[in-house]
Amino acid sequence: MSLLACKNTQTGQKEKSVYDLPQIKDSGELVVLTLYSSTSYFIYRGQEMGYQYELSEQFARSLGLKLRVEVAKNIPELVHKLKKGEGDMIAYNLPVTKKMKDSLTYCGLEVITHQVVVQQNKSKSELLTDVTQLIGKDVYVKPGKYYDRLVNLDKELGGGIKIHKVESDSVSVEDLITQVAEGKIQYTVCDDDLAKLNATYYPNINIKLSVSFDQRASWAVRQECTQLAKAANEWYKNNITSPDYTASTKRYFELLKTTVHSPILSLKHGKISLYDNFFKKYSKEIDWDWRLLASLAYNESNFDPKAVSWAGAKGLMQLMPVTARAMGLSSGEEENPELSVKAAVKYIASINKSFSMIADKKERRNFILAAYNAGLGHIYDAMALADKYGKNKLVWYNNVEHFILLKSNEEYFTDPVCKNGYFRGRETFNFVRDINSRYQVYKKKIKH
Repeated sequence: MSLLACKNTQTGQKEKSVYDLPQIKDSGELVVLTLYSSTSYFIYRGQEMGYQYELSEQFARSLGLKLRVEVAKNIPELVHKLKKGEGDMIAYNLPVTKKMKDSLTYCGLEVITHQVVVQQNKSKSELLTDVTQLIGKDVYVKPGKYYDRLVNLDKELGGGIKIHKVESDSVSVEDLITQVAEGKIQYTVCDDDLAKLNATYYPNINIKLSVSFDQRASWAVRQECTQLAKAANEWYKNNITSPDYTASTKRYFELLKTTVHSPILSLKHGKISLYDNFFKKYSKEIDWDWRLLASLAYNESNFDPKAVSWAGAKGLMQLMPVTARAMGLSSGEEENPELSVKAAVKYIASINKSFSMIADKKERRNFILAAYNAGLGHIYDAMALADKYGKNKLVWYNNVEHFILLKSNEEYFTDPVCKNGYFRGRETFNFVRDINSRYQVYKKKIKH
């Protein structure tokens, strides 16, 4: 895509025409530039997701266009790619600065962000409610804007904040939030949108204490794209309260991401669930112990055939809509327990073929479980990272599982061997371990 197109006039002279909304509509697609992250864009179970992705898709749809996403490594590269004409719009929380205003037009989505302290919910006497209470406290932050803000705040308060700069590439901002939730550290600092998203994974964290001034952020286009900017502004103004926009906001920043698990039905009577017969019937097709399949179902849906996840996965086996269709289920059939199990087994069989390079069947099952949770692409990325860093790419525990954890860290998901970008690997790490440990319990208490 060229930034400027030349055409011959009747006088033989050449004049420049801007690549703006009319030309974009002629092309049939809107190309947005963004960054991989949990709040902007990522691949989950083979499906494109992310808050910025969903909103930009809604905008593209309002224009009658298909959406294509191009990912940059960082903000400077985002701006560079936009100026070169490698995309039509930046769909990311781009900080509004005077320098940027001189070369870009901010438009469309506009948000106000600020930095917050992440701490565990405690009694009123223990909870920090004022920045002065940070004096004497240990706060762990990544280098960059969070560290810089804390240093400045420390100066403003006259010193006393115990600031720990976490420079390890294997620890991300979200890892620090997890450490707070697990009680390993007491405090960290991050942007409020990232804090809100992580609070949906960890309801025990408190993110109310602000430590910075508000920062405006927005989408952006090239300055000459006046018609596209106008369309983006009108869309944002008219759709900020629309059902689709509201649903996307709720999906990422309000809905709990973890399944609440209730006690198992009746192990003492030799039953795991109401659907044991289906697990027994279809597990034979993949040569699995039916109790392992039951453990997978419990982890996915708590044996609720009407369960719907935050990401849109449905039914007893929590298949994503695209996967369900590929496995032969029509819309609505996901809620049928037997059809859900049958489709899941068919899906597992297809994943099994993708890991034929792993000879040990028991070992291969760990990779199948991981891919069921994350999608094949992220597991292949983790295998490639394991191979690069001298671990066994055909062994899950303490090898590939280590690198699925690191897929949320920029240093690793931007590695050339990774083809699928950011991924919140902690869920997959726990997923495989939880299912296998519960399977061991089932084996002890339930006859084959």
